Amino acid sequence: MRVVIVTESFPPDVNGVAHCALQTARQLACLGHQPLVVAPATSAGPGADAGAPCPVVRVPSLPLPGYPQVRVALPSRRVAAALVGHRAQVVHLASPFVLGARGMAAAGRLGIPAVAVYQTDLGGYARTYVGRGEATAWRRIRGVHAAADRTLAPSTAALRDLEAHGVPRVRWWPRGVDTVRFRPALRDAALRRALAPDGELIVGYVGRLAPEKRVELLAGACALEGVRVVVVGDGPSEGAVRAALPGATVLGRRTGPELARIFASLDLFVHTGPLETFCQTVQEAMASGVPVIAPAAGGPLDLVVPGRTGVLVPPDDAAAVRDAVWALAADPGLRAAYGAAGRAAVAGRTWEAVGEQLVGHYEEVLAARTRTVVAA
Repeated sequence: MRVVIVTESFPPDVNGVAHCALQTARQLACLGHQPLVVAPATSAGPGADAGAPCPVVRVPSLPLPGYPQVRVALPSRRVAAALVGHRAQVVHLASPFVLGARGMAAAGRLGIPAVAVYQTDLGGYARTYVGRGEATAWRRIRGVHAAADRTLAPSTAALRDLEAHGVPRVRWWPRGVDTVRFRPALRDAALRRALAPDGELIVGYVGRLAPEKRVELLAGACALEGVRVVVVGDGPSEGAVRAALPGATVLGRRTGPELARIFASLDLFVHTGPLETFCQTVQEAMASGVPVIAPAAGGPLDLVVPGRTGVLVPPDDAAAVRDAVWALAADPGLRAAYGAAGRAAVAGRTWEAVGEQLVGHYEEVLAARTRTVVAA
């Protein structure tokens, strides 16, 4: 099957959309299909795609003002040209908003079926960043996704949100996790000594440092005796995070094997952001055998089973985060049980498995289009 993946972000960008687009391309290629990626150009230059699993077409872009890690694609004829040149049978739209909307329009003009993958709570982002505009964001989401043959939601919470806002033809498609890269055996005593030289309990956050991630909610945990908070990631809120968490170790961006080693060396993983449509880092922590504390909102509701793999706390509640860390800090047996159960829970959630599910969605969409043409 010839698939064009139009994505708002792609490596070397480090975020959920880029990671999922990369894994999707990789799994399609492994399954014998022929993917091609269309993505915004990055500041990394032409060598950025040397390790990509398929050809990548870059569209001219500009950095988002105030958030240069995010790049916005400019109008370009390359999107339609890529669909035609690749002889696309399906267009896969990863978190469509700007470039994805153009991909959707091009697919419509060319009569190519389109599958849109919902990944970003843009309504929540509008509320967080500007304090208004949530309704406008949902109108944009609905307008883009309504043109798709199918929209794929990564969690049951996201699926309910989409349906509640009038998005049609929504189905569930989760995210995979690399259970070979992320595994408990990578726990590193030397790294733990470097991060916590006095033997403190290591509590980690991994992700972008941005306002919607609410990393400052870890301030109470930072103040607990015998606890060392470790923050992995970068972004526009890095200065604010350092100021809010004066006792924390902020490592900046980490990727690949180094990131996997850090995950496995944590005692607890805490995710603080309430706007996750899925939350890949929760899965990576679970695969690493690390118990999880996360807000009872969005994607973590599907991933964390309270009393079995971790703890869910009320969103935006710093005291609840602190108390959950304190309770688990005092019970190493419970931490071990949660970590083992978390690893077992994600054992079957490989990218290979969800890649096959995705191809099933493509096949159903193609079959529906064929039936429509025959009926006409």
